[in-house]
Amino acid sequence: MEKIKVTLAKGDGIGLEITDAVIDILEAAGAPLEYEEISVGEKVYLDGIKTGIPEEAWDIITRNGAFLKGPITTPQGGGYKSLNVTIRKSLGLFANVRPVKAYHPYIKTHFPGMDVVVVRENEEDLYAGIEHQQTPEVVQALKLISRPGSEKIIRYAFEYAKAHGRKKVTCMTKDNIMKHADGLFHQVFNEVKAEYPEIEAEHYIIDIGTARIANDPNRFDVIVTLNLYGDIISDVTAEIAGSVGLGGSSNVGENVAMFEAIHGSAPDIAGKNIANPSGLLNGACMMLVHLNLGEYAYKIQNALFKTIEDGIHTGDMKSEHTRELVGTKEFAKAVIARLGQSPEHLTIPKPTNHRIAIPGCNIRRVPKTLVGVDVFIDWVAQGRDPHELAKELQPLAPNGTMLKTISNRGIAVWPGKERDIFCSDHWYCRFVSKDYSATDGKAEFSYDAIVELLANFNKAGFNFIKLENLYTFEGKRGYSLSQGETS
Repeated sequence: MEKIKVTLAKGDGIGLEITDAVIDILEAAGAPLEYEEISVGEKVYLDGIKTGIPEEAWDIITRNGAFLKGPITTPQGGGYKSLNVTIRKSLGLFANVRPVKAYHPYIKTHFPGMDVVVVRENEEDLYAGIEHQQTPEVVQALKLISRPGSEKIIRYAFEYAKAHGRKKVTCMTKDNIMKHADGLFHQVFNEVKAEYPEIEAEHYIIDIGTARIANDPNRFDVIVTLNLYGDIISDVTAEIAGSVGLGGSSNVGENVAMFEAIHGSAPDIAGKNIANPSGLLNGACMMLVHLNLGEYAYKIQNALFKTIEDGIHTGDMKSEHTRELVGTKEFAKAVIARLGQSPEHLTIPKPTNHRIAIPGCNIRRVPKTLVGVDVFIDWVAQGRDPHELAKELQPLAPNGTMLKTISNRGIAVWPGKERDIFCSDHWYCRFVSKDYSATDGKAEFSYDAIVELLANFNKAGFNFIKLENLYTFEGKRGYSLSQGETS
């Protein structure tokens, strides 16, 4: 068979050891792969490349299509951005798929039948990394959720369930608080699930959902969620299954897919020959299935399971079933020695050789109406009294408009009675039309009024930071109310 070329990056810390171990197993299994190695991570960062990846490496990754990556280290401080996030976003790797299976009774777990797949949105949410320090006291991070991005990952989760014979897809959000951002994700989930009537669909608020995962993961099958939540709950599922060191993942896009372990580079144990290579090995098996080489993945995973059944364990897997505690290299040799053998209890279904179709999404535009503006300011005065601030701001409203609300840290602090609420130096001041209605979407606010308003702020000497336009979409409010704001 002609060899398939894949990109390889060994990474940092334990990445060097576990990647060598995984490559030894792949080669011993006869997987027809050829590796084109690139350097990414800590050394590249420290050589002055702020992205952590040389420019020429992008061409190699995109040319080969499949990328096996060891864990990397991002240096602290100095403005270094996460390379994992950079790769995922730059290559459009929108789906992070993290299967977790219990290895009971050989690896300790309270949930013997656990078999869960977390499908995590990979490009949006707070991981967009858009942050600003706006005042000496306040920093903001922007949470960006798009309809196309939500539809793509949710549809992929249902297609994954369909392809792998899974029966249920669970969506998790926090839309009881973030009614617009997480609310959009939940809304799209409700739209897409109607197209898959043969698959059970449900929704959980992320906090109780995570608690239910920790208490009874067997009630879940496929979980689809936003970027940050998916990062957290996939580590929870891996840990309660027995060890984060066993978790592998795929990052799937239209043209490129990246495969890795879910754990980090663990520099504290690097070079000690004690790291568990199983997470990266499971990621490599996902790569083999992606490349239509499922028979090799099946062979390797059977050997891995047989090794675990035989009690050959690295330190993180240690239990009463451990017969021999081994290092990274010795564990790889044990897996290689069992290639062609089958486990007695830790069985897996034989993978089918096909890729899941990358779903499209329906792009749609709806009319929007400008109904007001929030002006964010840095303001400190003795007592930080919002009523005093309102007296200064009300004369600045252009004709036909008014100051509606002043909020601080999401709490409406004016109008209303004076209350003992701590106010930071970061305020947002909502201006709307005098005939404003929060429900009908008809009280338009002009862009000329915004320009005049900012000019008035400037003349009055206010330190304004930014503004957010307030829109309605088909008559529905497209912005949140502050806590305590009634309409």
